[in-house]
Amino acid sequence: MYLSATLDNMRRLGHTVASDTTSFGRMDKFAALNAFVTVVEERGFAAAARKLALSRSAVNRMVIALEDELGAQLLNRTTRRVAPTAAGTTLHARARAILDDLQQAERIVGALQGEPAGELRINAPMSFGTMHLADAVADFMLRHRGVRVELQLDDRFIDVVGEGFDVTVRIGEPRDDIDLVDHRLTTARRVICASPAFLAARGEPRHPSELPKFPCLHYGNLASGKSWRLGGAGGPHTVPVAGVLCSNNGEVLRAAAVRGLGLALLPTFIAGEDLQAGRLATVLADYPPAELTLCVVHPPSRHLSAAVRLLTEFLSERFGGRPYWDLVE
Repeated sequence: MYLSATLDNMRRLGHTVASDTTSFGRMDKFAALNAFVTVVEERGFAAAARKLALSRSAVNRMVIALEDELGAQLLNRTTRRVAPTAAGTTLHARARAILDDLQQAERIVGALQGEPAGELRINAPMSFGTMHLADAVADFMLRHRGVRVELQLDDRFIDVVGEGFDVTVRIGEPRDDIDLVDHRLTTARRVICASPAFLAARGEPRHPSELPKFPCLHYGNLASGKSWRLGGAGGPHTVPVAGVLCSNNGEVLRAAAVRGLGLALLPTFIAGEDLQAGRLATVLADYPPAELTLCVVHPPSRHLSAAVRLLTEFLSERFGGRPYWDLVE
């Protein structure tokens, strides 16, 4: 990690110092300290150079540059031996401690990148959060005991960066947002559905143009909630619907549909269990609503935290492909 990079810098910067020993500001000070410490501990420039895989002259130049920067002689040099001065002895003890602390910090960070720890702030839509994400997050926390989670459920479109979330789960149209990284999990299908009792009593529409004749249950968080946009032959079809119930929560619409109050346009992650159990039936299957995308979104980072990375992988395994709620045609 950093010390490995420092050694690479030492090899590169040895040449920089060779051409300009007065320009220490362009030199990695950690590399110079590591060179000095190695000279002291190996008791000579030749042995230090072998250990660092550098030329003897490059190591010597870095130590000289360090002495020039500090304005102090750090080593007494003779043809047979090298020994630290009083200032060099003091610097060696401090530099050794600094380099040891750096190595320890690298080990800790490396461990955190392997096994997540700390707080993870997650945002998700209300219905998906209560019906599916709650269990998934609990299982993730059981697998990774060091993670503390703050899960906020909200159907509004949040500012991930501005509101300080590490991850948000979104359901909607794919977006091109250069400020965020978007991991697609699966397709979120939607269906028009109704209870068998409702269909037996009111009949079933055979074409989107018939929808205005039926009581409908529509979503109140969308400006287009009172008009349903469907595909299929001759589509797209945009049809105004007669709303007998409007709600900004899909579970409310699902409950009303199960009780026979009307037709509802619902995502299958809400209606799937009722479709599987026969409490709801799909209507106008040949004219499907546009599909949405279930995705995980997080701010971009060159060094993505282990918690975000592993949660994304976990949710991909949990919901990817054809999800369990969608096993009904």
